[in-house]
Amino acid sequence: MWSAKKKPPPIKSLIGEGMQLRGELHFADGLRIDGEVLGDVVAAEGPSILVISENARVHGKVKAAHVIINGEVRGPVFSDEMLELQPKARVTGDVRYEVLEMHPGAMIDGELRPLKA
Repeated sequence: MWSAKKKPPPIKSLIGEGMQLRGELHFADGLRIDGEVLGDVVAAEGPSILVISENARVHGKVKAAHVIINGEVRGPVFSDEMLELQPKARVTGDVRYEVLEMHPGAMIDGELRPLKA
């Protein structure tokens, strides 16, 4: 959740459509995935944003402060601040979040639990 005083970090990195990355991926600030990642995607501590677009696929753990998913994730998802599941999101794995926004059409096959349960 970004208020008028607190702007989201900039998206500085991109995994483009048609690209496939194998292995663990660590990033700072913002990352957009349009391609495929076979491995964990983990943000550095502090403000971060991860966008997994409609045609993107991630097979591994996903962890960032603000996570936006509109593609496919096969693995656990951890969001320290806000998780947005857009209409074409498909998540197979357990989901932990602080704040959740889920659009009609988004699907989760796993346990959905708030961090402060």
